[in-house]
Amino acid sequence: MEFSEVLRHRRMVRAYRPDPVPEDVLRRLVRVVRRAPSAGFSQGHRLAVITARDVRARIAEIAEQPYLALGLPAWISEAPVHIAVGIREASYHERYQEADKTDEDGAEGEWTVPYWWFDSGALLSLLQLAATDEGLATGFFGPGERDQFAAVHALTGFPEDVALTGVLTLGYSAEDPAAPPSGSAGKRRKLPLDELITWRT
Repeated sequence: MEFSEVLRHRRMVRAYRPDPVPEDVLRRLVRVVRRAPSAGFSQGHRLAVITARDVRARIAEIAEQPYLALGLPAWISEAPVHIAVGIREASYHERYQEADKTDEDGAEGEWTVPYWWFDSGALLSLLQLAATDEGLATGFFGPGERDQFAAVHALTGFPEDVALTGVLTLGYSAEDPAAPPSGSAGKRRKLPLDELITWRT
């Protein structure tokens, strides 16, 4: 698929067919973790690929109810794959305490932006684009309450030093591609480009 087509087809989906995602496709997709940007090449990204039906069902029990309460269909429980996106902040501090990254006093500099979170969002975008290129659809959720986040984190298998940033749902879309997106993008107008982009020429 041409990159312009990948961009045009990327959307958040909340309805999946039951078809499983072939393992070779899934393995090819998650390899983008090695292409995701990370400040100083800290490599703090972590993924947990969850296809086990019982684990996905437990995650859905924790996270799906707020969506159902809004009248949305079950989608977390229907997605055949969950990919937990995690970030290890310590990887960034370890990297920036190395000789080529420390300041003149040999200390790690101040983080004016916590780039581990920034980089985690970049990884999410790459995963979505790679999935679209494979003919797959994605959604994303982050459990809202702190205890829900902790409960989902426990199901991912991530160690304690890896923070969960959210979960990508993955599968073959059951939505009509010609229909408006099922989430907020289908209900809100797009802002004009001149509101989003500033040119200084």
